[in-house]
Amino acid sequence: MNLNPYCFASRASPEEYQQHPIETLTSNSQGTQNALDIARKNDATFVYASTSEVYGDAEVIPTPETYWGRVNPIGLRSCYDEGKRYGEALCMAYRRTYNLDTRILRLFNTYGPRIRHEGAYARAVPRFIHQALKGEDITVFGDGKQTRSFCYVTDTISGILKVASNPKAKGEVFNVGNPEEITIRTLAEKVKTLTKSTSRIVHKPLPEDDPKRRCPDIRKARNLLDWSPRVRLEEGLQKTIEWFRSRQAIE
Repeated sequence: MNLNPYCFASRASPEEYQQHPIETLTSNSQGTQNALDIARKNDATFVYASTSEVYGDAEVIPTPETYWGRVNPIGLRSCYDEGKRYGEALCMAYRRTYNLDTRILRLFNTYGPRIRHEGAYARAVPRFIHQALKGEDITVFGDGKQTRSFCYVTDTISGILKVASNPKAKGEVFNVGNPEEITIRTLAEKVKTLTKSTSRIVHKPLPEDDPKRRCPDIRKARNLLDWSPRVRLEEGLQKTIEWFRSRQAIE
């Protein structure tokens, strides 16, 4: 039987996983171990979707895979970042104990068409676009000086497939993200400009333990897998805006 399990099951939006902390921890612990057991029984390659959140409020920017992280293990975000750190530890334990072919992806913010904008699941890019197109206030948390790195969905998928298929990725951890760092305030302004929106940009309190900067060092993926993102932020935002506009026309 030829199985190659991809373990991607987890809530990923901060607001959502903070509302469901136990379910988030469970999916990244028991859920991951169940999937690893299936992979072990079938001698399969196991691909685990971890996250840039394992780095916490990183002091090394751009952040390489060798950085151990700076997280609050009992904070509001811990259900996600510590759950993912535990999932990574499980993967490596199965590799060392059973010689299972495990591969870990540390995904940075992904965006693109079909990304949800509503409720607790909404992330910055879809929320900003939806608000701008509706003429609503564009809500930025804190002063907006915190940075993130946004990777267009096709680039993220190509990175995932490279890690899953390349023999050089066996037993390795890779950052999969776009090293084009941008402040959240600048992102909001860019979305407002691209949508030609009259929305105001307003500020809300910064959530607890929100990382100040987030930017991947992708030299390892470039060197071992010949992978790097191709879609620049403005191009990806325009494609995403066009999709949101088409959805408005349908609805």
